[in-house]
Amino acid sequence: MPDKPWVMRTYAGHSSAAESNALYRRNLAKGQTGLSVAFDLPTQTGYDPDHVLSRGEVGKVGVPIPHLGAMRRLFQDIPLAEMNTSMTINATAMWLLAMYQVAAEEQGAHPDSLSGTTQNDIIKEYLSRGTYVFPPEASMRLTTDMIAYTVHEIPKWNPLNICSYHLQEAGATPTQELAYALCTAIAVLDSVRASGQVEEKDFEQVVGRISFFVNAGVRFIEETCKMRAFGQLWDEITRERYGVQDPKMRRLRYGVQVNSLGLTEAQPENNIQRIVLEMLGVSLSKNARARAIQLPAWNEALGLPRPWDQQWSLRLQQVLAFESDLLEYEDIFDGSHVIEAKVAELVEGAKAEIDRVQAMGGAVAAVESGYMKGELVASHSERRARIENGDLKVVGVNIYTETEASPLTQDLDAAIQTADPEAERAAIADIEQWRAERDQGAVDEALDRLRTEAKTDANLMDATLQAVRAGATVGEWAGALREVFGEYRAPTGVSGAVGVAEAGAALTAVRDRVAATGQELGTRLRLLVGKPGLDGHSNGAEQIAVRARDAGFEVIYQGIRLTPEQIVAAAVAEDVHCVGLSILSGSHMELVPEVLAGLKDAGLGDVPVIVGGIIPESDAEALEAQGVAAVFTPKDFDMTQVMGRIVDEIRRANQLETE
Repeated sequence: MPDKPWVMRTYAGHSSAAESNALYRRNLAKGQTGLSVAFDLPTQTGYDPDHVLSRGEVGKVGVPIPHLGAMRRLFQDIPLAEMNTSMTINATAMWLLAMYQVAAEEQGAHPDSLSGTTQNDIIKEYLSRGTYVFPPEASMRLTTDMIAYTVHEIPKWNPLNICSYHLQEAGATPTQELAYALCTAIAVLDSVRASGQVEEKDFEQVVGRISFFVNAGVRFIEETCKMRAFGQLWDEITRERYGVQDPKMRRLRYGVQVNSLGLTEAQPENNIQRIVLEMLGVSLSKNARARAIQLPAWNEALGLPRPWDQQWSLRLQQVLAFESDLLEYEDIFDGSHVIEAKVAELVEGAKAEIDRVQAMGGAVAAVESGYMKGELVASHSERRARIENGDLKVVGVNIYTETEASPLTQDLDAAIQTADPEAERAAIADIEQWRAERDQGAVDEALDRLRTEAKTDANLMDATLQAVRAGATVGEWAGALREVFGEYRAPTGVSGAVGVAEAGAALTAVRDRVAATGQELGTRLRLLVGKPGLDGHSNGAEQIAVRARDAGFEVIYQGIRLTPEQIVAAAVAEDVHCVGLSILSGSHMELVPEVLAGLKDAGLGDVPVIVGGIIPESDAEALEAQGVAAVFTPKDFDMTQVMGRIVDEIRRANQLETE
């Protein structure tokens, strides 16, 4: 009798609750067996759609769910008592879980019938995705409160899904991915135990409800070994550190989104075989098989996937599960000397790194010191350098670049989903109507209670549920907690140059041009790297900043989440020679023109602006027509060449000779 297949999901949500609801129901009808909700950046970072920082971001990378009415629409005609729902939400996870619970109760479902997952892994937000809101200690308090609440009230819910996925996207090696994810688990479990909110007899339930969300790269043998090592390490930690006796409670429970970092804009049809290989890494080994898998689409490096693209990825899973004989056998790797040796190597390396982080005081201390972020930036920089020098081969990018024209991309504008341009306006109108129709007195009372209890050690879930029922919004909930906890800017991890001798002749030549141009202008060249809006995916910006320092620029990089006005102010204050903007959330057509206009008003209209991100060709042409000097996308993998182009634009702007 074949094993039961894993839960099959696609990560989806965009534009509005109503449109996302229709998409979910279509996907479920196609055989998808669970929901995975993508929220837009304002929802993830605790801002309402009409906040200044939400400009251009509403409905772009997910669905806006700022209040209970939107949550009701999102799951209309989807019975939540029967559904397994994964919500990719972290800083505002308590708020979204509370809205989900209330929406389910309105359907007649009791909380103890609900099953699903809130990601709620705030540590990796400081390291990779950037959707944190509060300082680490306050964020850990919210996570602890949620875990304690679900153990008692929503026992089938996974309140924490430790997400090493984004660590790999930020450049983590398999050893780092293992170590930093497990250090996060230790930090959370220690916090729950220290809080006293869960009795010792129930602590096994806490451990048993923690799940992991991992990445699987194209080196699928290594990824298979990584997952076997993950299971061994988790079993050892939960048994020895926390005294968990029940083997079922020590079992590594994990889901997967396979690697998007390695998906290419060049020859994107090759991404399909990459995705299949990555899926094999987390499905071939029965003893380390994922419990849920969601696959990216072939065109994610081009833009937002369409429903057909998501269907293609779902069919990849279904063919493997139902047409192959994969599920008919015991673990095919048991007894392999090669696999056992690699697993042992990964376990040893991960233990050494875990010990290093614990000696610093644990994961929170390693975030605050910048250690873990710096290690990831360095690993990512090394990976990019290996692609540039050809040591790491990527088909279609730095090897076998000759290609026939692809019918998949003949019409690039039609090859991706276009976000609804009216989504932001509609969301603003919706929230204005929501505020107008609610009982403002009840909202004020609930938010006052939230502020008061946030100053104590009370579990904040009840106060949050009261705010949901009263009709508060995500921006109001997060705003009340910001008043108590404050906000936070995480270390960027961007350190000095790696050394010209290691970088090769190409970078040496660019460095000479940077120095010569600075001499001609009478000052060192200054590059401002800015991330406007709420996009927290800072990997590209960090790598540009590191390479620019390698090339001899003075780099001004203040991290994520800046308004166009703040970027312009920094350009004026630092008297920069070039402004580089990094945007991966799709908000480039709204935010870049605002920066251009701000620079012009400030008298810096002649300062070249370059833009990098997931930017369709038609958008790139439109931005260049508005005055952007250059647009770079994932196909521009050689950052030394990018540095050379920046020098060209600075020289052109200052009427100096160019090569």
